[in-house]
Amino acid sequence: MLGLGTSDDWIGHTSDAVRALFISHESDVLPGYLGEAAARRGIAVDVCDLWDGATLPEPGAHDLIVPLGSAEAAYDDAVPWLAAELDLLRRAAAAEVAIFGVCFGAQALARALGGTVARAARPEVGWYEIETEDPEIIERGPWLEWHFDVLQPPPGAQILARSAAGVQAWRRDRQLCVQFHPEVTPAILDEWIASSGDELLDRGVDVERLRRETRRLVPHARDAAHRLFDRVLAALDVHPPR
Repeated sequence: MLGLGTSDDWIGHTSDAVRALFISHESDVLPGYLGEAAARRGIAVDVCDLWDGATLPEPGAHDLIVPLGSAEAAYDDAVPWLAAELDLLRRAAAAEVAIFGVCFGAQALARALGGTVARAARPEVGWYEIETEDPEIIERGPWLEWHFDVLQPPPGAQILARSAAGVQAWRRDRQLCVQFHPEVTPAILDEWIASSGDELLDRGVDVERLRRETRRLVPHARDAAHRLFDRVLAALDVHPPR
């Protein structure tokens, strides 16, 4: 079985469409605003639900691969699907397929290409502004952060943004990755909070404030995510139909 799901809420497929593969690691990990942005640009969206036993396709089946976030750690080789994903990302990079990694996806790609991932000394959960080296691609924010690990990019990568916690965006060849979560909608956030149990409270996160801030920032977050997606397409030389 190929193991791909599609969403009619985003776009119907045509034979000549640019195709994007979103890799989902849990049931509450969804393309969100990035899926909207893809649909708006006429990109056909496939979702590979690794958490549900789906099989990753060959890298050449898509013009863009978007590995999303995860509650797992990119350095934990006990994660059952991790080896297959790392292999796909290595082969996709070697084949010069465009890759846009998000949070765990950014960490997994960094590891696959020779970088490192480790537990963060300063986890980030909430809305943060970041220090950007290239505001034409990565805006200052605020962006939603939800990560307990940090990455060091692979050899030859250019760091595009940082925060006090570590690297927030990096780029190499046809790969561009962000540590933050441009895709998250209020509904996605609510699911993450529900699945986190007491962990956020134990870390001092004001959950209700986070919910309110996320809803207040919906117009900004959606527009920023769409702008970022367009800029990533341009940076990675992906050209959907006009």
